[in-house]
Amino acid sequence: MQSVVVLFPGINREHDMIRALEIASGRKPHVAWHTDTALPKGVDLVVIPGGFSYGDYLRAGAIAARSPIMRAVIAAAEKGVKVLGVCNGFQILTEAHLLPGALMRNAGLKFVCRTVRLRVENDSTFFTNRLKKGDILPCPVAHHDGNYYADEETLKRLEGEGRVVFRYAEGTNPNGSVNDIAGVMNERGNVIGMMPHPEDRVEALHGGDECLPLFLSIVEEVAA
Repeated sequence: MQSVVVLFPGINREHDMIRALEIASGRKPHVAWHTDTALPKGVDLVVIPGGFSYGDYLRAGAIAARSPIMRAVIAAAEKGVKVLGVCNGFQILTEAHLLPGALMRNAGLKFVCRTVRLRVENDSTFFTNRLKKGDILPCPVAHHDGNYYADEETLKRLEGEGRVVFRYAEGTNPNGSVNDIAGVMNERGNVIGMMPHPEDRVEALHGGDECLPLFLSIVEEVAA
């Protein structure tokens, strides 16, 4: 599997993501910088990790979404290449209109850093095929702007089409996200964004490897 991790100034979770992808695939990802204008040939997966790109100026992810590399990411997504955005990556994907909705300030207006219970809502995606609907995974969150919002029509479409991939399990919603939504995918099913950090729960040194099957799902999907 050829994967690419995209870096922007202020991104700070790239090493965690690179480690998770390397554990799952046995292959170290390529790293692309925000000023690059092309992705490597034959790329199977593009990942935008968490952090605070450009200091979250204007809106979280707004400046990064307009960086040169994102034109290549958008073009790749339109061709069917799989794209995963985590935390700030999720914010960037919504700002780039690769995913619907928006990430607003947390309902409590405070930075949240703790472990939540993440429930799998769709087990047929490229990121969840090794799990079952209803499975609950402990997963860290660390964000200030993770409050997912979409208008009623968009929410109805997301729910009706099974495009809500993850929810915060009952009682663990850390940010006020509508319908407890923690992750969604695009209509085509090749772009997924989520706020929690599964890359930080893939080996014993992290306290557990419950989220490793998510990354193994990608490898299995690409190999199929």
